[in-house]
Amino acid sequence: MPLAPPPGVAVPTVLVTGAARRLGREIALALAAAGWRVAVHYRSSLDDATKTVADCDELTRGAAAFYANLDDEMAVRGLLPTVVQTMGHVDAVVNSASTFEHDTNVSFSFAAMEKHMRSNAGAAIVLAQALHQHRVASTGASAGSGVVVNLLDQKLWNQNPDFFSYTLSKAALEAANTMLALALAPQLRVVGVAPGLTLTSHMLTPEKFEALHRLSPLGRSSTAADVAATVRFALENSSITGTTLLVDGGQHLMRFERDFSLM
Repeated sequence: MPLAPPPGVAVPTVLVTGAARRLGREIALALAAAGWRVAVHYRSSLDDATKTVADCDELTRGAAAFYANLDDEMAVRGLLPTVVQTMGHVDAVVNSASTFEHDTNVSFSFAAMEKHMRSNAGAAIVLAQALHQHRVASTGASAGSGVVVNLLDQKLWNQNPDFFSYTLSKAALEAANTMLALALAPQLRVVGVAPGLTLTSHMLTPEKFEALHRLSPLGRSSTAADVAATVRFALENSSITGTTLLVDGGQHLMRFERDFSLM
């Protein structure tokens, strides 16, 4: 159980998007264990979000769940003010939610690109914008005390033609990472975290996942605990901004002709 902050010191509060399940949940739990009060964002997994809130609340009191459709700009613009209204203040945003649907250069469409761009890049940028406005308006907020962490993908440094629109959206977010770090300083730091193959999916058998997970110079890719620890490091290290931390066992150093899920 983390120590309570000294009297008069506010508990740091973080909004984690996509925190109901999978990697977002692991990040939320790790931050709650480190003393962060977690705003759990969800879209369709209310029961899972409720469970994540309860588990976070056992670690650091005050967790709460917030619904928003990240495809909807107005919903995204209302999300952080709603969290602030409920929780009093927000110190950080972790953009973990992601749309990940397969397309290629052959099946590419404007609709597929827009769907990925809205949720994976646009929503993250709007939430950074909203956090900056909130921190500017906050009294006593020191330089760099607000933080945005954007979950990226080692695929950007080791590209293949699969998941075409998804990759475009993450490339846009990686570029935004740099621009936002410049534009939102000194109130905010902006840091990218790029995992390798971390969790399995319906597209991989357990055996196939284990084999692919070992395909790296270190003989292992990232685990959810590795990624969550790196997010915490990015949130709490006050000198890091405008860069991306690759957490992938070195998978970005190897050449893969296809996405892991299609190998």
